[in-house]
Amino acid sequence: METQFAEQFKDFLKGEAAPALRQLRENAFASFTRLGFPTPKAEDWKYTDVRPIAKTPWSVFPTAILPDGACASNLDRLKDFSSERNGFTALNMAFAQFLVVVIPKDMSFSEPITLDLEARNGAMFCPHILVIAEAGSKATIVESYASTANSFTNSAIQVVVEDNACVTHYRVQKDAPEAFNVGTTEVSLGRGSRYDSTNINLGSALSRHDIDLKFTAEGGEAFVDGLYMLNGTQHHDTHSIIDHTVPNCISHQTYKGVLNDTSRGVFNGKVFVRENAHGTDAQQSNKNLLLSDTARVDTKPQLEIFNDDVKCSHGATVGQLEEEELFYLLTRGLPETLAKNLLTYGFAEAIIRKVGIESIKADLDAAVLNRLSVKLEV
Repeated sequence: METQFAEQFKDFLKGEAAPALRQLRENAFASFTRLGFPTPKAEDWKYTDVRPIAKTPWSVFPTAILPDGACASNLDRLKDFSSERNGFTALNMAFAQFLVVVIPKDMSFSEPITLDLEARNGAMFCPHILVIAEAGSKATIVESYASTANSFTNSAIQVVVEDNACVTHYRVQKDAPEAFNVGTTEVSLGRGSRYDSTNINLGSALSRHDIDLKFTAEGGEAFVDGLYMLNGTQHHDTHSIIDHTVPNCISHQTYKGVLNDTSRGVFNGKVFVRENAHGTDAQQSNKNLLLSDTARVDTKPQLEIFNDDVKCSHGATVGQLEEEELFYLLTRGLPETLAKNLLTYGFAEAIIRKVGIESIKADLDAAVLNRLSVKLEV
């Protein structure tokens, strides 16, 4: 794979005119050559085997590079991205299709900023998006994936939320059931800022989403929530790091999983509270609903606290539908299959209702109900 990508990288680099970005790409590809694709021997990839991605000969299209002066002017921000995190992040930076989105100071966008990201058939697609919400600004970002079956999306998004800015971020992954999707989200929060994200994962044969969020000044607030709904042999892995490096910040995280057939889910959430971070309020929860005896979840919420003046909690559950709730619906005359599906829908809906855009919420409702083979008459 390194040899195949090496030849394509030479061709790809011919389209990069900016010397600074060219150097950034070359350094990243050198990191990929050294790191390679992660293996289950690495603790963070213990439950996720990416050999199906690594063994496939993906194409890269050099003509896809578009000149963007904003990239060169925000080079320091792009360099902040942890491209040496693993082979995927290094490969993303090497082949990145850059896009810079700036929300100007004190400006509020009434319409959402929509990013429709779809990989081509037989191709690896590496979108790298830098979102800068300047001080006092407010915006909603919709990051949407709906790629074809034979495709591989390797994405990264950096979100910089400056002082007193507010960003609402929806990430919806509905790739074809045979596609592959690996994504990394890095977020930094300034003083008095707010970041509210909802991550929905429904598609792909194998998907992974890494979230790395850091508070850099007091008074920040973050909500990092998500839903993964899997069937067949689908595999989804969420790894998150929420780092409280400063005092008086709030983070709440709720992830839910619905798994059927022989699907597998992984959730690993780490919350760090540093020595100086007094007044921290950090809550974390992962709840999973297994609809078959062969579905599996590996969940590991973690707290590392180095300060006594904090309010923190975490927990995880893995189970089946509540017998009492099911019995209640059955006694009201509902068929057992419909009763189970309605309870499952209610479990997932708790996350979907967070979505503040009605068209997206309706689309997600339809996708969930279609997965359950249920129709609700209004």
